[in-house]
Amino acid sequence: MSLSRKGSRLITVDEVTYRWTLRRRPTYDHAMNWGPLTYAVEHNELRGCVLVVGTGRAHPGNWVGAESLPVLPGEVAEGIRRAIALGWQPMRDGKSFSLSEVS
Repeated sequence: MSLSRKGSRLITVDEVTYRWTLRRRPTYDHAMNWGPLTYAVEHNELRGCVLVVGTGRAHPGNWVGAESLPVLPGEVAEGIRRAIALGWQPMRDGKSFSLSEVS
C-alpha cells in the first residue's frame, strides 16, 4: 500500500523524511463517530510498511457534532517515534502497522 502524494504532507523526524495524510472526507463509520480519526504515515522515498495511527478523537467531518481537534505535525512526529520504538520498520515491506494514540 502506498499513500497518495496529492493531499499528503512531508515531515522530518530524526533526520528521516516521511509522508503523512489523513482522510479528508469521513467514512460512514467516522461520520457517525463510530471510529476514531486516523492518519497514515510512510517513508517518503522507500515504499514499505505503512503506519496507521488512531487518534481516539472524532473526525472533523462527523455528522453528529462530536468535538474534534486537528492533527498537528508534533503529534505525528511523536506517533512516528513511538511506533519505531514499538517495532515499526518503515522501509520494510509488510502489512500495515497499527498504533492507537490517546488524545
